Amino acid sequence: MPWDDAGMPALTRDTGAKPLPQQAPAPTRPGAAPSQYERHGVRVVVARGAYDMDSITPLADALDAAVRKGPKVILDASGITFADSTLLNLLILTHQAGALRVVAPSPQLRRLCEITGVDGLLEIRDSVDDAAVS
Repeated sequence: MPWDDAGMPALTRDTGAKPLPQQAPAPTRPGAAPSQYERHGVRVVVARGAYDMDSITPLADALDAAVRKGPKVILDASGITFADSTLLNLLILTHQAGALRVVAPSPQLRRLCEITGVDGLLEIRDSVDDAAVS
């Protein structure tokens, strides 16, 4: 490694080069904003897209608002394409705040629930109507 006259590695001295531009924040993943509606007097939150640490906030806000409106909440998870432990944590927290029903999880989400044991805690249903009357 070359050294400058002050005994510092040449890579650390001020060369007058302009700093690299700041990286733009990552865009929110498409479909991360959930929609909501009511079915049989129960709030239904419809999630679409991938959910991880960077994209969970809109879904967390929607589930929190739904729990505040009524004790029973349905999450239509049929459109979730990716989920990690961040989503699992949110599902557990929502379950603790109210009666959560998870509807039609994707195979990846269902498997994640199975291998972590969360499927024994959550009520997983095949349809919104089934979840609303259970």
